[in-house]
Amino acid sequence: MDSFSDYIHTVQYYETDKMGITHHSNYIRWMEEARIDFLRQTGWDYARLESLGIVSPVTAVECKYKISTTFADQISIHVSVEEFNGVRLKLSYCMKNSGGKIVCQAGSEHCFLDATGRVMFVKKEMPELYKALVSYLRR
Repeated sequence: MDSFSDYIHTVQYYETDKMGITHHSNYIRWMEEARIDFLRQTGWDYARLESLGIVSPVTAVECKYKISTTFADQISIHVSVEEFNGVRLKLSYCMKNSGGKIVCQAGSEHCFLDATGRVMFVKKEMPELYKALVSYLRR
């Protein structure tokens, strides 16, 4: 497995609520930011996928909030490939504050669609992409 850098997000003022705590919906946005960064680091960024007519919609998402975050907190997000069978990609996200405490554990599931909207069998249709993602499987 190749190594990659965690994604770092700085909590913005507009992401907090009246109590000064990050609104829960923002964690899902951070997952997308981290996923985009992860794919870029694997060599399969969204621009490359889209230029090949491939899209990867979210089919499921879950978040378990552990500790609140607030304005200006630095959040480190580690992305792991939990499962990938060539059709469904399952990612996990471990978000930690600057003190190393877990603030959120989350997951998302995705599929891959071709330009016609048909589900792709990535192992068969895009073996290079399949190989790249499988190399990051958590073992």
